[in-house]
Amino acid sequence: MVTASEAEALLEGLLEQYSPSRRESGAVAYLVRRMAALGFQAWVDGAGNAVGVLGEGETTVLLLGHIDTVPGYIPVRRHDGRLHGRGAVDAKGPLAAFVVAAARAGARAKRRIMVVGAVEEEAATSKGARYLLSRVSPSVVVIGEPSGWDRVTVAYRGRLLLDYEVQQEIGHTAGPNGGACEAAVTFWSEVQTYTEMFNRDRRRVFDRLDPSLRTMHAEQDGFIETASLTIGLRLPQGVDLEALKADLEGLAGDGSVRFYGAEPAYRASKATPLARAFVRAIDEEGGRLQFKVKSGTSDMNVVGPVWQVPILAYGPGDSSLDHTPREFIELQEYHRAIAVLTRVLQEL
Repeated sequence: MVTASEAEALLEGLLEQYSPSRRESGAVAYLVRRMAALGFQAWVDGAGNAVGVLGEGETTVLLLGHIDTVPGYIPVRRHDGRLHGRGAVDAKGPLAAFVVAAARAGARAKRRIMVVGAVEEEAATSKGARYLLSRVSPSVVVIGEPSGWDRVTVAYRGRLLLDYEVQQEIGHTAGPNGGACEAAVTFWSEVQTYTEMFNRDRRRVFDRLDPSLRTMHAEQDGFIETASLTIGLRLPQGVDLEALKADLEGLAGDGSVRFYGAEPAYRASKATPLARAFVRAIDEEGGRLQFKVKSGTSDMNVVGPVWQVPILAYGPGDSSLDHTPREFIELQEYHRAIAVLTRVLQEL
């Protein structure tokens, strides 16, 4: 049995392994060692994911977390019942909870539990999850993302990224022609106007098309001025992606647009044995389950449409702390989520 102090030490050690996307190898090696010590068959797969398996059988319960984080090191420390560190919420807290709950639930006849700490979830590539698509055939899937111990997430909006670039000959600032920077600002303004029109009768966040300006850059060599933007768009279900791309290209004028990182929105069913197991487990731990939809994306967007099996996202942590310099997890919530997950795995 994994004790509470051992569960905390596992998470603390994982947080100490700084692992922004594409630099996950140290954290992966650490997690593989810890899972092996807990009785898992554990290895690093071809994508660089940390994989641990308990039991054998044709029924596979896949607990798919991610081990990478956004950049920005946060010193690991404990204070007032909180554990601070990059990834404490998004999403090493949920991943560590997966490992501990699986170890506590243990192997069962005709069923195996597979825990995966996937790489590059925070990148547009989702390399770790994509590697699994043709190599694993799970019966049910739980995605490791912060929801709060008494909530599960059943839907995520989609995503489209675009890079815009425009080049113009340099002219005098008092002249009649605007520069490349002004052209880039105009493009961003037109994207905002386009999405406002799209959202005119859409009240719910999950149904809206929302843009964000992620980066902007300008330079000149004395003759040519170049301005570039990176824009992210959160996509609602049912959006016509090709029509959207064509409309955005039409707004670019003399600029060029490159699209990438497209993921469709995805909504899972709440009427599954997996969802019912969470309802009962949270009730037995003294809570009342609430279903959430999120405005971002996760590896559910990647694997859900392909595997077509019962799937939900679950994990301890306040998602409003995702990617912030204040990231921490309440240790009491971490332990409650482990208890819920253990009950779910025992029932499944």
